[in-house]
Amino acid sequence: MSKKKNKKNKEEVKEIEPIEEEAADEYEDAYEGDLEEEGQLSVDVYQDDSHIIVKSTIAGVEPDDIDITFDNDMITIRGKRKKDLTIEEEDYFYQECYWGSFSRSIILPVEVQEEKIKATIKNGVLTISLPKAKRKDVSIEVEDEN
Repeated sequence: MSKKKNKKNKEEVKEIEPIEEEAADEYEDAYEGDLEEEGQLSVDVYQDDSHIIVKSTIAGVEPDDIDITFDNDMITIRGKRKKDLTIEEEDYFYQECYWGSFSRSIILPVEVQEEKIKATIKNGVLTISLPKAKRKDVSIEVEDEN
């Protein structure tokens, strides 16, 4: 895993890497028997001084159809975009929109305060705000054993 310097607070952070295979396996285990193929959710992940922010276009998905979980340093977004109508395959001219189950797991580059995570949807955009955990400088006293 590569590392890069965070210019804002000069702490080293791990570059964010998607873990699609592991997330797909976990999702498959949780919903065994559902043979539907799953799509991958596209996301933007960035930071400001005090938060990690995850954004994704999620138009057509009801808030009740979204499941967001946080475990250790990983956030997982799962959901399902349902078709409103049953349209025959031969009636389509173009079919580019993804309908069905989707998920995305993201390993976060810094520790966050999980009890303060917030998720909102506005105009079809899901925004998840993860407050960064404050790091404390610890002073260690050195004892002379002579």
